Amino acid sequence: MDYRKELLYQKIARDIEAQILSGTLKLGDKLPSVRALKNVYKVSINTVKQAFLTLEAESMIESKPRTGFYVSKTSQRRLDLPSVGRLQAGNQEAQPLDLIDKVFNTLKDRSITQFSLGVPAPSMLPIATLNKGIVNVLKRLPDGGTAYDAPQGSLALRRTLAKWSLDNGGPYTEDDFVITTGAMNAIYNCLLAVTKPGDTIAIETPVYFGTIQIAQSLGLKVLEIPSHPITGIDLSALEKVLTKINVCCFTTNFSNPMGSLMPEESKKKLVEMLTEANIPLIEDDLYGNLYFGKERPKPCKYFDKEGIVMWCSSVSKTLAPGYRVGWVVAGKFKEKIIRQKLLQMISTPVLYQEVVADFMEHGRFDFHLRTLRNTLRYNCRHYQDAIADYFPANTKISQPQGGFVLWLELDERLDTEKIFDKAIKYNISFAPGRMFTLEDRYTNCMRLNYALEWSDKLRFDLKILGQLVKDEVNALNKGSEFG
Repeated sequence: MDYRKELLYQKIARDIEAQILSGTLKLGDKLPSVRALKNVYKVSINTVKQAFLTLEAESMIESKPRTGFYVSKTSQRRLDLPSVGRLQAGNQEAQPLDLIDKVFNTLKDRSITQFSLGVPAPSMLPIATLNKGIVNVLKRLPDGGTAYDAPQGSLALRRTLAKWSLDNGGPYTEDDFVITTGAMNAIYNCLLAVTKPGDTIAIETPVYFGTIQIAQSLGLKVLEIPSHPITGIDLSALEKVLTKINVCCFTTNFSNPMGSLMPEESKKKLVEMLTEANIPLIEDDLYGNLYFGKERPKPCKYFDKEGIVMWCSSVSKTLAPGYRVGWVVAGKFKEKIIRQKLLQMISTPVLYQEVVADFMEHGRFDFHLRTLRNTLRYNCRHYQDAIADYFPANTKISQPQGGFVLWLELDERLDTEKIFDKAIKYNISFAPGRMFTLEDRYTNCMRLNYALEWSDKLRFDLKILGQLVKDEVNALNKGSEFG
């Protein structure tokens, strides 16, 4: 594929979308003609047509025979944003492990639509290319990948990550990276390096339930910091409790489950605040490569001058979940993390590290990411449209700027665990909101994964899920009438 042509049509599409979302182009407005945009952007007619096709596929515009393209009705449809959680220390309950087990037990059944699973569909991953890479690496490795590797990880992978980070995080060398068994293992080792039982960790709320489990397994107290669905961590709320905190663990780029993106100025302020207080920051940047904007957002690590930020990521959400290849740039805590890794497992299996390095080294990773981001952006729009069509009108929905999860807030009287039990009977699974907190909240929320191949079947499943929600609301309304 011609990369330049691909980028040009995407740029045109994104420019038009920005005008639609800002209100410059309104519902029913006619778009400039293909020929006019051809002259403005100095591209071919086919490039402009491709941009229009992209926007039409995302339901942003619609064509009318013999008259041109117009801003579509669905592009203007907006549901309210979810509420911001409260800072409420001291009201923690046990994590709902039974609920988490219930959701994960559905993963074995391939007949179930997995809106609950936080990984891309296999059809979105370059599995054939990766399989060829395994064969090539096996031939190249003198021991076939059976020997111990260095505790710090594959030199080839660390070197490739360092080159890649020039555009994505900072000027790091291969010596700055430590390879881990996925991002969660990186976070675990970071926490192990800087905390002791009884310390307090600050996390955003709602937050990925795995982070809570790791913190509790290490005997840490958890303090949930309110997070806005668009801009992320509430820094003023964090500042109020700073003296109670020993470590922070935040996802500033497309948080899970809200999809929020912290502005650069806020990231810089966060790093300055924590540096002054000498509080380490573990940055879970698992979704940073899945941005919908023009460029990858910088991680907090970019603003770190004293080595307090531990930048964690992996290929689990973008390339190969089962490879369990992750990494951390750990700043001044690097040597301690390497010693911990040596004690825990001696080294990380080298085979998949080398396969990932080979895939990234030859430019295939960037091309794959462009394709994946386009698909996710397309899917996000379709999910939002379907939810607006089929769910109750008072449904609140996140507006993620990247990643692949949506956060829905329903009627406050609803219990999404009960809705989950009914949805499973229709072979539909999702993640109930209570999984994403230790507090008694989010019971009326749910997380949906939109990294699935969009189809009529998915739309129908969302329609069923929306009807189940409506049925619950109607039952509650009827009960109140006769109560």
